[in-house]
Amino acid sequence: MAEEAKAKGNAAFSSGDFSSAVRHFSDAIALAPTNHVLYSNRSAAYASLQQYSEALADAKKTVELKPDWSKGYSRLGAAYQGLGQLDDAVSAYKQGLEIDPNNQALKSGLADAQAAASRPPPPPMGSSPFGDTFQGPEMWTKLTADPTTRAYLQQPDFLKMMQDIQRNPNNLNIYLKDPRVMQALGVLLNVKLRTPPEGAEFPESSSPERKRPAESEPVKEREPEPEPMEINEEEKEAKERKAKAQKEKEAGNAAYKKKDFETAIQHYTKAIELDDEDISFFTNRAAVYLEMGQYEECIKDCDKAVERGRELRSDFKMIARALTRKGTALVKIAKCSKDYDSAIETFQKALTEHRNPDTLKKLNEAEKAKKDLEQQEYFDPKLADEEREKGNEFFKQQKYPEAVKHYTESLRRNPRDPRTFSNRAACYTKLGALPEGLKDAEKCIELDPAFSKGYTRKGAVQFFMKEYDKALETYQEGLKHDPSNQELLDGVRRCMEQINKASRGDISPEELKERQAKAMQDPEIQNILSDPVMRQVLIDFQENPKSAQEHTKNPQVMSKIQKLVTAGIVQLR
Repeated sequence: MAEEAKAKGNAAFSSGDFSSAVRHFSDAIALAPTNHVLYSNRSAAYASLQQYSEALADAKKTVELKPDWSKGYSRLGAAYQGLGQLDDAVSAYKQGLEIDPNNQALKSGLADAQAAASRPPPPPMGSSPFGDTFQGPEMWTKLTADPTTRAYLQQPDFLKMMQDIQRNPNNLNIYLKDPRVMQALGVLLNVKLRTPPEGAEFPESSSPERKRPAESEPVKEREPEPEPMEINEEEKEAKERKAKAQKEKEAGNAAYKKKDFETAIQHYTKAIELDDEDISFFTNRAAVYLEMGQYEECIKDCDKAVERGRELRSDFKMIARALTRKGTALVKIAKCSKDYDSAIETFQKALTEHRNPDTLKKLNEAEKAKKDLEQQEYFDPKLADEEREKGNEFFKQQKYPEAVKHYTESLRRNPRDPRTFSNRAACYTKLGALPEGLKDAEKCIELDPAFSKGYTRKGAVQFFMKEYDKALETYQEGLKHDPSNQELLDGVRRCMEQINKASRGDISPEELKERQAKAMQDPEIQNILSDPVMRQVLIDFQENPKSAQEHTKNPQVMSKIQKLVTAGIVQLR
């Protein structure tokens, strides 16, 4: 990542390791070749290494990429000044001040350049016996190689002294009081000079050369010093942009609440321009597009949010939100059952990021909508009738599995036909699949409560399940709609025969035990037997005939007694 390389470069620069700083900034530039800040920082690092030509090239690139950034002109002026092109340096500083008149770094640089341009040239290099010692990059290489002077290079004041001596070796005498300079001189001359212990003061008289009178000292030419890396300033600019972006987001939220969608879009767009590292700006704008019915734009913003979020390793909840919003837009534009596939897939991806109840609800709704639409697309009453007739033919031939197959296909073509449910219920009953038959019979009654076949099918299934009391209720309910239906009347008769047999005790103990066990699984029977009042009634019927007579006058009590008798739980004698 470019930001990581940049951070390493800043750290190296701060510690005085300018070569490493150049390397890290170069790595960052390779990743982000249009980032003007990176060229500016590398220009400063090159200037610190006295490589002013390279510093100038980077400074020019900075200005080219960001002509309205004042710091670029500060770098440009420093590089020109380092190369001795003072007129160009003055011009660069002035250009920067036109952009930022209050910039202190530019003002200071301009003053130094103008002062240097007005001074006489420094004495020739040959006037100092050590002139060649301080020239070229070899000086820094030797100082870095020695453990003692390498530590001194981390000290800014020592670094400034050595840079000044390198520019004008005649200034060596000014700094000889400092034992660090003496130590450095010994390293450069490859001679072990005697220096005072660390922390001791250097007496005035111990200097090998007396300080020249002020009037005879050569005028010190002030050369440009590399401008420090203003890391905090860059961070400050980033924070300011983020703060502005947040304000734009808040303004967008306020406009959204007022249903002023166009204004909200403008604010969110501005926020994205200021800070594209907050994907909530994309998701919020996507929400506005969703409200406006601009579903394609919504989907694009959601895709950008997911892509950018993965690059920045954003909170998985934010990515899930973007995917959920995209899925919602895809549902809105779905026109056929297949269109729901992409929406369902998107909701599923969102749930892998964060299992949100709202997303899960939307997924279930999309799956149901897809299923309903598939049924609508498959709906064809004519083909349904044809399949039902095929099922009827197989039923007559007692080929019940084949009949079920055609009845099922008929229901897929037309799931609202009670006749087909009735016919398939009859097939299931013949096959002994009683629970399936009961379910189809109940669906038949639900679709057409007046269709007597539904009651005969349901009653038949319940009769075969030996639930005679329930079968009796089903047949009696059917007779309300069709009082003269012979199948229903026969069903009532068969049920009463079985119930009376149980009441008279005309069934075998095994059959009675089986019937009672089945009845005890009925929640209604369980409720009757667990009712304290009904338990007392049953006791009275056994032990207190007078109270039992009173109970027979209560229709609700007798209805429950009859249910117990019908189920074979109790017998009346």
